[in-house]
Amino acid sequence: MEVAELELERRSRFLNSLIEKKKAKEQQEQYDRLNVSVRASDMPIPLQTRAFKCAREQLDSMPGKLHSKRLALALKKKQNFTRFTPLQSPYDFSYGPAWHCIVGASFGSYVTHSVGGFLYFSIDKVYVLLFKTAVDL
Repeated sequence: MEVAELELERRSRFLNSLIEKKKAKEQQEQYDRLNVSVRASDMPIPLQTRAFKCAREQLDSMPGKLHSKRLALALKKKQNFTRFTPLQSPYDFSYGPAWHCIVGASFGSYVTHSVGGFLYFSIDKVYVLLFKTAVDL
């Protein structure tokens, strides 16, 4: 019985590794399509994907010059599809308050962030830092 269990566990690990490789390949293909390079991340993949798509949409809608403030606001506001009050961004509604976004071609920063709330990436030649800080309500 032990031999069968060991073989089953070995096959399970093998199949899981194949699944992980396929997911990594699909994620890399998506990054290549959007021209995204993740520099550092402590954020779930679905949130990252929303940020990448939003950034790509905003950059594509800006003919010519980069409007970093417009891109930063879009990243904060377009991460949720649910209702929100005018004074509360949709990202705050879904994922809690205190989201911050820094956008630019060249900047330095040192921030503290909540667990699962940090993403630093580049898209084209624009760098984006999206992070969440802890808030006591």
